[in-house]
Amino acid sequence: MQTFVLVKNQRKVSNLHNAIRRSKKTNLHPMTLRKLAGDTLIYGSGFILGKVLNYVMIAIYLTWKFDGETEKYGLYTEFYFYVALLLVILTLRMETTFFRFGSEDGQKSKAYDQAAMLLVLTSGIWIACLFLWNTEIAAALQYPGFEMHIVVLGLVLALDILVAIPFAALRLEERPLRFAALRISGITINVIAVLGFLELMPILADGGNAFVQSWYNPEHSLLYVFIANLLGSLFVFLAFFSRYFKMKWNFDKELSKRMLRYALPLIIVGIAGVINQSGYIVLLKTVLPGDLMTNLSEGGVYAAATKIAILMSLFITAFNYAAEPFFFNHSKNKEAKQTYADVAKAFTLVGTTLFVGILMYLDLIQLMLGSSYRTGMHVVPILLMAFFMLGLYYNFSIWYKLTDRTRYGAIISSIGALITVGLSFYLIPLFNMEGSAWATLACYTFMAGACYVIGKKYYRVPYDMGRIGTLVLLALATYGISVFVNGLVDGPLGITLAINTALMGGFLWVIFGMEREMIVSVLRKRSGG
Repeated sequence: MQTFVLVKNQRKVSNLHNAIRRSKKTNLHPMTLRKLAGDTLIYGSGFILGKVLNYVMIAIYLTWKFDGETEKYGLYTEFYFYVALLLVILTLRMETTFFRFGSEDGQKSKAYDQAAMLLVLTSGIWIACLFLWNTEIAAALQYPGFEMHIVVLGLVLALDILVAIPFAALRLEERPLRFAALRISGITINVIAVLGFLELMPILADGGNAFVQSWYNPEHSLLYVFIANLLGSLFVFLAFFSRYFKMKWNFDKELSKRMLRYALPLIIVGIAGVINQSGYIVLLKTVLPGDLMTNLSEGGVYAAATKIAILMSLFITAFNYAAEPFFFNHSKNKEAKQTYADVAKAFTLVGTTLFVGILMYLDLIQLMLGSSYRTGMHVVPILLMAFFMLGLYYNFSIWYKLTDRTRYGAIISSIGALITVGLSFYLIPLFNMEGSAWATLACYTFMAGACYVIGKKYYRVPYDMGRIGTLVLLALATYGISVFVNGLVDGPLGITLAINTALMGGFLWVIFGMEREMIVSVLRKRSGG
C-alpha cells in the first residue's frame, strides 16, 4: 500500500529531519503518519466507500426489502460467510505472501507471476467442483433447491480469486487511486444491478413488459442479488484481464514452495478470522433452540446489528489495507519500530473516537435498518469494542509477518476461533444473540493480548500501552456515563441526543488535550507550515 514517499534528495531529507524535530515530544514521524493516514483515506475511498456502497446500498437496503423476512436476510448472510471462508482458502493468502516476496529486490515480477499462476489453478479446480457437485453442496447446507444460487455465488468467488493478486499488485505498486476506481466501479455496478432487479424489474413486469414478464420472478429476489454481484465482479475481472497476457507463465517450483510454506499459517489465520468475524450466523443457526427458519431469523437480526458495528470494522479494514504493505516497506528503516508504535497509538485515537461517536448517535443510526431488525441494537457496543480489539491485533501482529514466524499467527488465531466457537456454544443458549457478541469480544481481546505479549520476545515494539489503555478506558467511561445519565433522565430522543452530543464534545476535548502534538503533526501540511 502506498505509505511513504522515498526520500530521493537532500532537500527532502532535511524536511524530514525538521518534521521529526518539530514532533520530538511524541517521537512521532508526522510525514510518515500523514502518508499512512492519506493512504488509509484513499484505500478507504476504494475499499471503505466500496464497502459502504455494498453494506448501505445492499446489506442495509435489504433489511428494508426483506423487512418481516429476517430469515431471508439470515440466509443471505450465511451464503456470504461461505464465500468469505472459501476466498481465504482458495486465494491461499497470496496477497500477503506477494507483499512479503514481492518487496524483495528484483523479485516483484517473479513473485507476482507465481502467485497469479497458483490462483488460476485454485479457481479452475473450484469451478470444476462447482459444476460437478452443486446439488450435493446445496444438500449439505440444508438448502435443496438453491443450486442456482450456489452456482452464481461460486462464479463470483472464482472471479474474486482471479483479481486478488492484480489488486495486491496495485497496493504494492502504491497506486491507491486506480485501486479505488476499480473497487468503486465494480461495486457501483453491483448496486445498480441490485436496484434494477429489485426495484425497476417489478415495475416493468407489473406494467406489462412482455420480455421482463417472461423471466422475472419476485420469489427469486435473493438470486437476483447474487447475479448483481456476479456482474460487478465480472467487470473488475475484465479490467484486469490483460495482465494475464503480460505474465511470464514459467512455473518456479522452488519459489512457489517457499511462498506456500510462508502462506500456510496465514491461511489458518484467515480461516480463523472469518469464523471469528462472520461465523456467528452458522453458530446461531446451529446452537439456538428453534427450528431452521426461526434460528435464521434470529441470525438475520444479529447480522443487521453487525452492519452498524461494521462502521468500526470498515475503518479497521481500510487501515489494514494501507498498513500491511506500509509495515513491510518500512521494515528496514532504523526508526521502523518507533513508527509502528506511533501508528498503533494513532489507530487507537481514531478507533476510540469512532466507538464513542457511533454509540452517542446509535438512536439515529439504527433508523437505517428496517424496523424488524432494530431489536438487536443492544449487541452493538459489544461488537464495536470487539472490532476495535481486532484492529489492535492487526497492529500487534506485524512482528510475526516481518520475522517469518507466521506459525504463531496461526496458533493465536486458531485458539481465538476455538474461544469463539466454545463460548458461543456455552453463551448463546443462555443469552441468545448477545452470547455470540460476548464470544467475539473475548476472542479478539485474547488475540490482541497474546500477540502483544509474544511479540515482545521476537520483535519488541515500544507501544505506549499506558496511553492506549487510557484512551480505551476514557471511551468506555464516556459510554457508561451516557447510559447512566440517559437512564436517569429518561427523556425523548432530542434530550438523549443533546446529552450525548455534550459527552461527545467532552471526549474530543479531553483526547485533543492528551494528544495535541500527534493530532497537529498529522494534520499539518507536508511542508511543515
